[in-house]
Amino acid sequence: MQTQPSTSGPALLLLLLLLALFSGPALAQQVVVRPDSAEAQALRRHPRLRQSTQEIEEQRALKRGSFSLRNPDFLFSAPTGERWAPGVVQTIDFPTVYRQQARNAQAGITLAERGLDVNRATVRRDVRLAYLALQVSEAQVRQLTYQDSLYQVLRIATDRLFKAGEVTSLQRISTEAEARQVANQLAQARVDLRSAQRRLGLLLGQPDADLTTGTDLRRTGPELARVGTGLLGSLPAQDSAALAQSPTLAYAAQNVGLSQSGISLVRARRTPALTVGYQNQAFADSPYKYRLQFGVSVPIYFWTYRSQLQAATARTKAAQAQAQVQQLELGTQYQQALADTRKFAASLAYYEQTGLPQAAAIISQSQRLFRAGEISYLVLIQSLNQAFTIQNTYLTTIRDYRQALTELNYLRGQ
Repeated sequence: MQTQPSTSGPALLLLLLLLALFSGPALAQQVVVRPDSAEAQALRRHPRLRQSTQEIEEQRALKRGSFSLRNPDFLFSAPTGERWAPGVVQTIDFPTVYRQQARNAQAGITLAERGLDVNRATVRRDVRLAYLALQVSEAQVRQLTYQDSLYQVLRIATDRLFKAGEVTSLQRISTEAEARQVANQLAQARVDLRSAQRRLGLLLGQPDADLTTGTDLRRTGPELARVGTGLLGSLPAQDSAALAQSPTLAYAAQNVGLSQSGISLVRARRTPALTVGYQNQAFADSPYKYRLQFGVSVPIYFWTYRSQLQAATARTKAAQAQAQVQQLELGTQYQQALADTRKFAASLAYYEQTGLPQAAAIISQSQRLFRAGEISYLVLIQSLNQAFTIQNTYLTTIRDYRQALTELNYLRGQ
């Protein structure tokens, strides 16, 4: 009897290939993002930084034209009344004017560069906060998924106990209500997760990507607490020392320097200017065909320069006042961020050393005692809710601590 060739091997291989083809794109869509790579990618693609780069190029182009001569005057005159004779006159400012214009243009370039530093620090802060929001959302989804699975098991067990007449109808309804509430919170957390993914994706130029941090925020808490404790101990108490590297204050200080350069430019333009030129003699048989001209342009309209000087002085005082306002506001923000970081660091240490171990013990022991019949159903629910509240508050504390630390580093220019 001739046996038929077996097709189970090729069929199985074909099935595995089809499964790989259909499941491959879904797995490939998820993109793991690391903090450093996220910052680097955002700094390359963010339009705010491209804008700052173009502003620097604009100021550099203006500096190349700082040695700007006035347009020459082309003259046609008829000295003898017989024919028109051409001529040209060029006015040249005093050399200090061109030198001061170059300095003023350089101050504008430096201001644009300081603006780039401010925007770069802002983008880094936005990326860090968006990355943190994604980490928190992922941790909340994991936490609520665990709660949901536990309450679903409890709901099924309660239904069986109710059918056996061991629990009341009120206990059954209460269990189902708790389970549905956790399921609703889980659904909301998944929506928040997608929103956090899109927020970070917009900063990275990938708004539709399925981004993930690939880490558990709860496991990074102790390391962050140790880093934060060392950082808090090394921070200076005075605002002026702590904010010495702040790009915002550097921008405000450079704005004052640009305004002061404007005052020097107005004063330089009050100096006389020189005029040179030549004029045709108009007579064809004249031994001197061209006659050179020299002159001085005197700034006699003093009120114009005085008003310009007053405006430049007022602009400088306004820039100085703005710098003082920035110093005051950043100092206040620094003190608030420092206080928040210390407060949340202490709270984080409590949860990691005491709160989380107690929550885990409450969940484990309450289930064991309930199965042994040593505690009531009501005590079980209360114990679980207490433990989950501790764990959820721990996630909120990590979020608040990381946000305060991010703001603290942003204010310090790091």
